[in-house]
Amino acid sequence: MAQQQQPIVIKKIKKGGHAHHGGAWKLAYADFVTAMMAFFLLMWLLGSTDESARKGIAAFFTDPYKISMEGGKSVAERTSMIEGGGEDRVSSDDGQVLKGETVDEGKSSPEEIEKQAEEIEKAKLESLKEDIQQKLNESPELNEFKEQVKLEITSEGLRILIVDDKSRPMYKLASAQTEPHIRIILRALAPTINELPNRVSLNGHTDALPFPLNQKGYTNWELSSDRANAARYELIEGGLAENKILRVIGLASSIPYNKETDPLNPINRRISIIVMNKKTEEQILESSSGN
Repeated sequence: MAQQQQPIVIKKIKKGGHAHHGGAWKLAYADFVTAMMAFFLLMWLLGSTDESARKGIAAFFTDPYKISMEGGKSVAERTSMIEGGGEDRVSSDDGQVLKGETVDEGKSSPEEIEKQAEEIEKAKLESLKEDIQQKLNESPELNEFKEQVKLEITSEGLRILIVDDKSRPMYKLASAQTEPHIRIILRALAPTINELPNRVSLNGHTDALPFPLNQKGYTNWELSSDRANAARYELIEGGLAENKILRVIGLASSIPYNKETDPLNPINRRISIIVMNKKTEEQILESSSGN
């Protein structure tokens, strides 16, 4: 008897159909609309607030913890008190910025803003003076020359005087050739002066001793100019940016060190480096341009 053949059973598993994709774009669109709403809300907020409020908002996003610790102060108070650790001071006309505190322009008149800027600049020049004095006191290579370097804040800015000494003149006799120690002083001071954006004026002075007659046409006027220019060269060699030097002039013996000084006193032979404030710089530029 023939063996009965086993039937073959084929099972077909019918997979469920894919879900409809119609809902995914709605989520993406909702995210987009939310982002656009936030963007236009930000634009409206920036357009409806004054400068001081915008500074307060920017300060919050920069350091929210610091602002929150200031508690009940108004935005204007907080923005006027924010200390600048970097480049956050009033911009100068040539595009450079001054380091330090911000000036609150929200409720100040132009005169008040200008006065605040002048006070900030004066504080920076005072700080520069202290840095130079500290360098003179602490640097072994400068300490022995510190009596020949005199610092003073004037109406023009910070004046750095390097004066002659009987036993240690800055230049060769009747020449603009610098002695080694004046090169050390100028090159050491250059990087510190270069830290501020302020421009520099260099003035050369001589005593009243007439120039030797054997060099016709060359007087103390030419000598003082050449010595000031030699100082300019040494400052640049030391690291001072060349574009920061606004003028180099020789004044011969026309301006003694002070009224009581003997015109022949060696202290009258000096180089004056003036780190100018903005007001002095603008006056020089205006007088030179004829505007």
